Amino acid sequence: MKPKLVRTVAALRRETAQWRRDGLRYAVVPTMGAIHSGHTQLVTEGLNRANRVITTIFVNPRQFAAHEDLGKYPRDEDGDVRKLGKAGTHLIFLPPPHEIYGEGFSTTVSLAGPAKAGLEDKFRPQFFDGVTTIVAKLFIQTGADYAMFGEKDYQQLKVVTRMAQDLDLPIEVVGVPTVREEDGLAKSSRNVYLSKIERQQATAIYRNLQAAADKIRAGIIPQNAMRAATRSLMAQGFKVDYVTARNAETLAIPKHPGEPLRLIAAAWLGKTRLIDNLAV
Repeated sequence: MKPKLVRTVAALRRETAQWRRDGLRYAVVPTMGAIHSGHTQLVTEGLNRANRVITTIFVNPRQFAAHEDLGKYPRDEDGDVRKLGKAGTHLIFLPPPHEIYGEGFSTTVSLAGPAKAGLEDKFRPQFFDGVTTIVAKLFIQTGADYAMFGEKDYQQLKVVTRMAQDLDLPIEVVGVPTVREEDGLAKSSRNVYLSKIERQQATAIYRNLQAAADKIRAGIIPQNAMRAATRSLMAQGFKVDYVTARNAETLAIPKHPGEPLRLIAAAWLGKTRLIDNLAV
């Protein structure tokens, strides 16, 4: 199936208005392009819930600090459209920057709660204001019934879920399990930056999270297990931003035995920053 491409909000809304008139429900998959099987799995899950799926492709400048990789972020529109069409996306929204952030744009959506958990927000302080602002706009622009987000960006998933609840946006945010390579590495657009040797080393993050989860299930204090995982990753050449256990819903530091946990990690391997997480 060849998806329809639209680049303006007006064209997007013409399409979705017809879907509404036809009584169809639809899902949105927000992306920054560089489509891989993790993204196409989101499309598949959207198709399981809805009659139609919109995928958005927009490399959001407000998520990047001055020193980050906005300019070299991978872009392949033709390849992305081909992959998304094969996955079953019905409509692709490809807005240029001025369509999203027009002249005089001066509104930012900011959250506390899971957005101030001392994880990504500590190392990328501008990130979640950029995420919540663009995602709020996409939710409103598309008017979708469902929004599909991967669990790999776990803090982002919780931030977006909280935002939709707090602003009474009529959309259900759906978390989709992380898609992994055969050796366990979480799929990511940034994996292309890894050298051949680094690609082999990168699986250590997932292995250490698995080992920490086993220790916690065996009765080890969560943060003791995470400190051991941190030491292990550092010994294997990673520069660790954080490796921590958090409440699976609020992302607060756990205080009570038996509360649901999520083990969350971010670490640099060479010039590439990798993130991952695991439920306990």
